[in-house]
Amino acid sequence: MTESAILARDAMLGDTVCRDPSEEWLTRRKGALCAEGVPLARIAAAVGTPFYAYSAATLRAGYGALSAAVAPHGVSVCFAVKANSNTHVLAEFARLGAGMDIVSGGEMTRALAAGTPAERIIFSGVGKTGDEIRAALKAGLHQINVESAAELEAVAAIAREMGLRAPVALRVNPDVDALTHAKITTARKDSKFGIAIAEIPALYAAAAARPELRVVGLALHIGSQILDLTPFRLAWTAMATLIHELRAAGEKVERLDLGGGLGIGGDGQPGPDIAEYGRLIGQTVGGLGLKLNVEPGRWLCGRAGVLVTQVLYVKPGDGADFIILDAAMNDLMRPALYDAHHPVSPVHVPRGATLRRACRLVGPICESSDDFGAYHDLGSLLAGDLLAFRDAGAYGATMSSTYNSRDLIPEVLVDGNQFRVIRRRVDIHEALRLEQPGPWQGAD
Repeated sequence: MTESAILARDAMLGDTVCRDPSEEWLTRRKGALCAEGVPLARIAAAVGTPFYAYSAATLRAGYGALSAAVAPHGVSVCFAVKANSNTHVLAEFARLGAGMDIVSGGEMTRALAAGTPAERIIFSGVGKTGDEIRAALKAGLHQINVESAAELEAVAAIAREMGLRAPVALRVNPDVDALTHAKITTARKDSKFGIAIAEIPALYAAAAARPELRVVGLALHIGSQILDLTPFRLAWTAMATLIHELRAAGEKVERLDLGGGLGIGGDGQPGPDIAEYGRLIGQTVGGLGLKLNVEPGRWLCGRAGVLVTQVLYVKPGDGADFIILDAAMNDLMRPALYDAHHPVSPVHVPRGATLRRACRLVGPICESSDDFGAYHDLGSLLAGDLLAFRDAGAYGATMSSTYNSRDLIPEVLVDGNQFRVIRRRVDIHEALRLEQPGPWQGAD
């Protein structure tokens, strides 16, 4: 092949690697897949595989785009820390002015360590412990989203004990199907999340009468990876009706947490229209004089990350080859847990990609669920090749574990033509140091 033909092929590959403008940080240069200005193979040589890499520019661009869409309607953006809790990722958002939505005391510590002011942090979740509630009140968080009458009693008791007034919002379960995967649907009437919408008026009035509580408003979150905006319209319209009812009864409602859940497109499905998302907020709740916030996670960081892995073996199979990787379900749980299918790009120039050779990408863990799925456009793969699972910046590293006594893999942040490790590899030797025994203790 001539040099001009090689350059033409590489240019074509560079144009087809990314299906979405927000993924333009993944490009090919001389055939090599790069993260911003850094070849992924260069990072692999430095830190080993598997590893996560994130694009700082894409994190910033995503926040800027979403903020621009919702700001005209007076909406602030809180990043859902559970999506990616690395403090250096959080710091990127904190510097841009984002708030944080947390679901544990550990996430609060991370958000604060990343430089997020306490008054920009919202504490969600169904099972807050007494120690977590105390820590949240001591830190002065923006609000606690309360998910049951029992939790409301716990918050009131702790606030009374501390001599404080706790800022609380009641999380509403509006019984709306988010039209997403069952395991990430959170607002049907059979869900563990939130308080049934019919129970809110009485509980709101009772809470507002308690001197140790400052009831600031309402919250909801209907699910994750939502591509159709219709469930948002249904849920937010129900909230507007509820707010009118509360105000007619003489209650003060200042704030509304609209939740997160915005999905990202893939496998031929388009992502949600962010401009339309902003307009929908304005149409449903924008005229109520409320302080509004949204709490997206995946939409802000999902497309900003890749998981890079190496091919260990190629094993012939019935109808498709098994490509055995050094990454596994403990590194990226979403395929096993949610049947998710991540797009994959070879880090090298694909060999015979037009042949559309069928293969299954699998990991080395002793579980049949350690299977990333079937792929048909990766060309001929050999041991030692590198692959990049795209759209892996959310619920990837944050859900990873050391199952099978495997390493906790590194995370890397890329910014322009430089990169740095933002979580080092935790190998078995370091893990064993956590298992040094303490002294035996008697029953009494």
